[in-house]
Amino acid sequence: MNFIEGSPQASEVTMTQLVLPSHTNNLDTVFGGTIMSWVDIAAAICAGRHCKKDVVTASIDALHFLAPIHKGWVVEIKARVNFVSNKSLEIGVIVDGFEPRTNIKHHTASALLTFVALNEDKTTSSVPPLVIDSDEDKRICDEALKRKAYRLTQKKNLLKSRS
Repeated sequence: MNFIEGSPQASEVTMTQLVLPSHTNNLDTVFGGTIMSWVDIAAAICAGRHCKKDVVTASIDALHFLAPIHKGWVVEIKARVNFVSNKSLEIGVIVDGFEPRTNIKHHTASALLTFVALNEDKTTSSVPPLVIDSDEDKRICDEALKRKAYRLTQKKNLLKSRS
């Protein structure tokens, strides 16, 4: 499919993993840290596609584990640009687990991550604008803008408490 350059759809990522024994704990469910790693990778690919530059994770605002993922399941991680500001962008990630014998889908985790783009000298870079062309994309972007304001307040308070 052809998408509008700079739109959320143009940089969307879908990553698929098979849950192997090495990914699981003593309950035969995936380690949370493994899910976190997969989420960060998918989000970084998405952010890098949008920026067309190297990116680094600046924060993980939320990572909610909603249901377990079991050994032998197939995991699908979808990452999408929600919002772009001058030097950062928010990526939303949804994690679904599929039972291989039934192909029943289970929404298992959701996450919000912030990335910054880097110039070749590894300093922060401006981020290309996000092309919003639907009411749904506008709603997602507006919600992300509110989260950004909250994130910045939290960061300011954290830095203030450490000084």
